[in-house]
Amino acid sequence: MKRTIAYCLASLASLFLLTGCNLVVFNPKGQVATDERDLIILATGLMLLVVVPVIVLMFVFAYRYRATNKNARYSPRWASSHKIEAVVWGVPLLIIIALGWVTWETTHALDPYRPLDSDTPPINVQVVATDWKWLFIYPDLGIASVNELALPVHTPVSFTITSDAAMTSFFIPALGGQIYAMAGMQTKLHLIANETGEFRGIAANYNGPGFSDMHFAALSLSPTDFQTWVTKVKGASKPLDHTSYAQLAKPTIKHPVTYYSAVQERLFLDIVDKYEGMNKANKTRRAPVSSAQKRADQHPSLLAEER
Repeated sequence: MKRTIAYCLASLASLFLLTGCNLVVFNPKGQVATDERDLIILATGLMLLVVVPVIVLMFVFAYRYRATNKNARYSPRWASSHKIEAVVWGVPLLIIIALGWVTWETTHALDPYRPLDSDTPPINVQVVATDWKWLFIYPDLGIASVNELALPVHTPVSFTITSDAAMTSFFIPALGGQIYAMAGMQTKLHLIANETGEFRGIAANYNGPGFSDMHFAALSLSPTDFQTWVTKVKGASKPLDHTSYAQLAKPTIKHPVTYYSAVQERLFLDIVDKYEGMNKANKTRRAPVSSAQKRADQHPSLLAEER
């Protein structure tokens, strides 16, 4: 008995070690993250409406029908109860309906591709995941940074995300959900910061030996501080073109924060084109193809029979 009590006390004492942890998901700093936290709490609460009564009744039945309780009612011929059936089936059904409605509403409201409602124009940021660092291109400002993302507070940010290496995931837990970064593809994410501060951004999908060090600082700045940051980046001594990007894209671990004062036009699209070439159609026009030629390309066997 003493050993059991000692184990219990040791387990409780170990819980104090958790005071150094930060539950970022439940301490959001952005509107999207706040809505996602509320959704988690609501969905968990609805499901607990089934779980908690079952656990409580388990202990109630175990106590009431214990072997030493001679006053417990014994009903060997009891078979069914319409009231119990109504509760057992009705309550879960109502919870499933409620969860379905909540899921439908929030799936559309929290769609990462859906622009955020705001009177402030969004900041556009192109994100490239490489081995093992993050490149942030500001196409409207003509600047870029590595492993440091700056954004003005209370301003929507529209991310266009791709990868120039293995698939990974772009995630700023304090601001919102994660979304995959894949080579040859572009994914979208819209976030907004509700307060100033420095937040941790990570790669949320394993992509090689440098995975654990593939993180960045997301700086939520006041409008004045953001303009100061932009001015500092524009004062950097090197531009980002295909040559400098090729050097940057080489695998490195714990890459330092780097600024680029200018960015070559279409660099982001060229990175995507390395794998798919979907943007090259904008540069060249194809010659018109006749309907007969299309039919011949699609069904060569039929054309041979006609001939």
